[in-house]
Amino acid sequence: MDLTKKLTLPGKYCESLTHYKRWLTREVQIGDVPMGGTHPIRIQSMTTVDTMDTKGSVEQTLRMVEAGCEYVRITAPSIKEAQNLAEIKKELLKRGCKVPLVADIHFTPNAAEVAARIVEKVRVNPGNYADKKKFDQLTYTDAAYQAELERIYTKFAPLVKICKEYGTAMRIGTNHGSLSDRIMSHYGDTPEGMVESALEFIRICEDLHYYNLVISMKSSNPQVMVQAYRLLVEKMVAEGMNYPLHLGVTEAGDGEDGRIKSAVGIGTLLEDGLGDTVRVSLTEEPELEAPVARALVNRYVKRAEQVLEINYSQEIVTNSKLIVENLGSRHETKEVNAFIGGSMVPRVVADLSNKRLIDPMVLKDIGYIYDPLLDKYHMGDQSVDFVFFGDNLPSFTMPGNLKQVYNFATWLGLTNKENAHPLYTLHDYINASERDTNLNLVRIFHEDLESEAFENLPIDQTLVFVLETRQLHGMADQREFFVKLRSWGLEMPVIVKRSYDPVEFSGPVGDMMSPEEPISKLQLYAATDLGGLLIDGMGNGIWIDAASIPTDKLASASFAILQATRSRISKTEYISCPSCGRTLFDLQETTQMIRSRTNHLKGLKIAIMGCIVNGPGEMADADYGYVGAGPDRVTLYRGKEVVKKNVQSADALNELIEIIRADGNWVEFA
Repeated sequence: MDLTKKLTLPGKYCESLTHYKRWLTREVQIGDVPMGGTHPIRIQSMTTVDTMDTKGSVEQTLRMVEAGCEYVRITAPSIKEAQNLAEIKKELLKRGCKVPLVADIHFTPNAAEVAARIVEKVRVNPGNYADKKKFDQLTYTDAAYQAELERIYTKFAPLVKICKEYGTAMRIGTNHGSLSDRIMSHYGDTPEGMVESALEFIRICEDLHYYNLVISMKSSNPQVMVQAYRLLVEKMVAEGMNYPLHLGVTEAGDGEDGRIKSAVGIGTLLEDGLGDTVRVSLTEEPELEAPVARALVNRYVKRAEQVLEINYSQEIVTNSKLIVENLGSRHETKEVNAFIGGSMVPRVVADLSNKRLIDPMVLKDIGYIYDPLLDKYHMGDQSVDFVFFGDNLPSFTMPGNLKQVYNFATWLGLTNKENAHPLYTLHDYINASERDTNLNLVRIFHEDLESEAFENLPIDQTLVFVLETRQLHGMADQREFFVKLRSWGLEMPVIVKRSYDPVEFSGPVGDMMSPEEPISKLQLYAATDLGGLLIDGMGNGIWIDAASIPTDKLASASFAILQATRSRISKTEYISCPSCGRTLFDLQETTQMIRSRTNHLKGLKIAIMGCIVNGPGEMADADYGYVGAGPDRVTLYRGKEVVKKNVQSADALNELIEIIRADGNWVEFA
C-alpha cells in the first residue's frame, strides 16, 4: 500500500468506533525515525535547560533518549539559540546519539529559518508565528481577513521552502491558549478556531507542494483537546488529508494530576486509533515523561493484534453512526434516591470487601476520619459515596452519608437495611423475592443487552446499572452500551466499573521501574478507560477495581479522573508547564510552593508558567496566573488580565494570595 496517498474514511473522525484500528496516516520522515503510516507510535519530550548551555543540553538529551525518547525538542527563542542547535547536534553525534532534534519556535520566524537548516524538524505555533496575540477584539471584513491570510502566506512561505530544500519535517502545533486575535475574533475561543488556525498553515504548505507535516491540537483542558483533535481529523478527511497527529495535553502539571489529566486526553484519542506520536507534559524532569508516555502507548501494541470479538444483531456501521451522533452530549438519566443520576455529580465507589472491618479507622483510606473522642466522622471533598462490602459485615457504626453496598444474598440477611443497598447479578434481580425500595444496583455487561434476560428486566425508579466489561477494547465496548441505552430511551443511571488484573501493572513502565510504577500505570489506564467515557458525558459514577493497588490510591485516582474530565470538582487545579530553556524560574520548586499554600481552594484553577510563551495564552482556562517575566520577576494575572507586573519572586506568592483574597475567593485552612 502506498501510505503517502490521501485517504477517505467511512465515518467522522476515526477508522472504527467499535473496535481498535489505527487511523492510517501519511508517512513523515524525521531523520532516521519515520512517523505515521504503519510505524510505531513515537515518544518524545523536551529539554528544560538553557539552549545556550551546550553541555547541559547534550547531557539531558542523552538521559531522555535512555528513558525512551525517540525525538527530542529544544526551544529556539532567538537566532543565537537556533544557531547553537548545530553545536548540540555535533556533540550528540560525537557521543553516538543520532536522535532527531526538533526546534521549538514561537514568535521568531528568522530563528525557525535558521533551525530548519540544522535539525530534523521544526515546530511552529500558528497563533504566534506569523499572526499576533494581543488579546484585542477585532472586526474583519472578508477582504481584510483575506489580506491577513496573504500576509501570513508571505511570512510563512520562506520557512516552508527551506524545509523542502533541506528535507526538514514540520509540526504545525496549535495551542488552545495562543489562538491569534484574528482567529479569536472570527471563531472564538473554540476547537473550531484551533482547527482552522492549523488548516490555514497546512493549506499554505500544500500550495507550496510541501507535505512533510505533523499536526497537533493542544490544550490544558482535556475536553477541549479531545474535541479539537476529533474535529481536525474530520476536517482533514473532508479535504483529503491524512497528516500524522502529535498528541499531548499541555501544562498537565505533576504527580498524579499530571498523569491522569494527560491520560484522559491522550488515552481517549489512542482508544479511537488516533495518534502517531505522544508527549506527556509533566512539571517534572523531562526523562520522567517518556516512561509515562510509553506506558500509555504500549497498551495499543497488543490491542492492534486483536479484534473486539462480539457479534451483535445491529451492524457495526449503524453502531458507529449512533456513537458519532451521540458523542459530546451528556447521557441523560433519571435521578435515583435523590443521590445518583440526573443533575447529580458522578459518584465514586470504593471496595473494602477484603478488609478487616473491626475498626472505623479502616474508612480513612476512603475519606472518612473517625474521631473517637467525639464519636463522629469527619469527611472532605474527596470522601467516596458508596462503599462495597460484598459479604463482609463491619462491626462498627457507619457514617450516615456513606452508602453501603452488599451482595444481594448478604443484604437479604441484614437486620438493619438503612443506607444499605443490594448488588445483584442480572439473573438475581429478575428473580429476587425482595428488592430495596430506594436503590438497587445490578451488574451488567454490554452483551447482556441482547439477551432474553434483559428483555425480562423489571425497570423502575430504583434501578442503577453497574456496567462492567470483559473486552480488551473495553472503552469502546462500554461506550456502545451507553449508545444503545440512549437509542432505546432507557434513562437509568450507570456506574462504570473497570477491573484490573495485577499482571497489568507488573513489569517496567517503558524501560524504567520503581515502586510507584504500578500506581502510575493504574492512574494511566483508569484515566483512559473511564475518562474517555466521562469526556463524552457517559457515566453517573465510577468504580475502579484493582486488588493490588492501595485503597487510598484508588480513591484519589477516582476523584482526579472526575476533576480532569470536569465532571466533579473536588480540589484546586494547577495548570503548570513542564519547563524548557525559556523558563525563568524553577518550575518544580515553584509549583510545590504555590500548591502548599493554595491546595485547599476547591474549584480554583491556578496557572504556573515559566515564561510569556506559556503565559496568558496557554493559561486561557485558568482563574489566576503566575508567569515568569524576567530574572527574579513574576507577572500576576486574573484570567488573561495582567494585575501586577514585575513583582519580585520572593513576594509574588503573597501578592497572588492577596489578589485571590480581594476577589473573595480565598478561604482559610480548615
